Amino acid sequence: MTSPSNVAKFRITGGKALDGEVLISGAKNAALPILLCSVLTDEEVVLKRVPDLADVKTSFHLLTELGKACSYDAATNSAVLKGGVTSKVASYDLVKTMRASIMALGPLLAYAGQAEVSLPGGCAIGARPVDLHIKGLQAMGADIQLEDGYIKAVAPNGRLQGGHVIMDKVSVTGTENLMMAAALADGVTVIENAALEPEIVDLAVCLRKMGAQISGDGTSRIEICGVKKLHGCEHSVVADRIETGTYLIAGIATHGIVSCCGANPSTLETLLTKLRQANAVVDVDGDRITADMRGRVIKPVDIITAPHPGFPTDMQAQFTVMNALAEGVSSVTETIFENRFMHIAELNRMGAHLEIKGNTVICSGVSGLKGAQVMSSDLRASASLVIAGLAAEGITIVDRIYHMDRGYEHIESKIMGLGGSIERFY
Repeated sequence: MTSPSNVAKFRITGGKALDGEVLISGAKNAALPILLCSVLTDEEVVLKRVPDLADVKTSFHLLTELGKACSYDAATNSAVLKGGVTSKVASYDLVKTMRASIMALGPLLAYAGQAEVSLPGGCAIGARPVDLHIKGLQAMGADIQLEDGYIKAVAPNGRLQGGHVIMDKVSVTGTENLMMAAALADGVTVIENAALEPEIVDLAVCLRKMGAQISGDGTSRIEICGVKKLHGCEHSVVADRIETGTYLIAGIATHGIVSCCGANPSTLETLLTKLRQANAVVDVDGDRITADMRGRVIKPVDIITAPHPGFPTDMQAQFTVMNALAEGVSSVTETIFENRFMHIAELNRMGAHLEIKGNTVICSGVSGLKGAQVMSSDLRASASLVIAGLAAEGITIVDRIYHMDRGYEHIESKIMGLGGSIERFY
């Protein structure tokens, strides 16, 4: 696993069409909650297709801190998790590096009867309040106090109780946290206004393999009938739809042809529709998705981010690069996170004509981009700058690529496998 470093950079020589096949990894956003759901049992959990990422490494550190025995084989992307938790504290030092650590709160509280999880702190792409998690657990009988920067939660008599949770706002991590907590609660829990993302369905599939009684996942109403004990299981993580979309857009932006193998097309229907509107030839054959942009003009496409099955916010930055290279004017509206346009100034440094108006970016397409030195601000912004560098004329230096290591497995080798020129340097 590549160790993230604040000084690492990418040097990209652009202007060459990407061409070839890329194997899609397991989804980061599915792997993290599934790793944490192992807290709910002391039996062995074997996970396949666990991506080799910095956030996954952080999850192993967190699980080890809680007392789990963790082993990981990067060559086969398999993880084995054993034993029960011996600590009830998720420390600030770990939580500050990965906000998804908040998802330890629900399973730890359900399994051990109490939990102390550090408040995550700030986030570069906007506020992600934990109040949805807290209110949901309180509806299940938890006594929760915020003290010394920690969420300190106790389940009366050692067990949570089934409850009726109405989410004030659709939240993926909130839904996942409450699902895991409810799996060991006494009685039935109903989560209303639940998130619909494929990663939530994958978590539910894994929990059912462990003996949980869950129905309604993939809809806005999830029902969980708590059980006394969960057992071990073997599970393979769903394909990463965001990684898939990123490589498809990289192929389109460079006017090449890219095939993503091992993908899950059913999780990408909205994006694939937008790619076709952009004039790409998109073909789906089983778990293989091909986007062909050879000799074709990129057409401008308006997008508005929305919770699944809408256009994913995690694809907004990448799609903006494509619109920046389109023939015409388009708009990109962000409705999920308030600070997710920090890549716009960097793309403009490369010759893009992008103007921020409130929560919308007006994209006036240009004939090409020029290489420049740019800096990434978050994970998906990093991906947009790499795509821009691949499409641009000349050399692009992308700084602060440690963000990239959080969410894209072996990105250099995958891009080079498609004929792109990219190298990491310090």
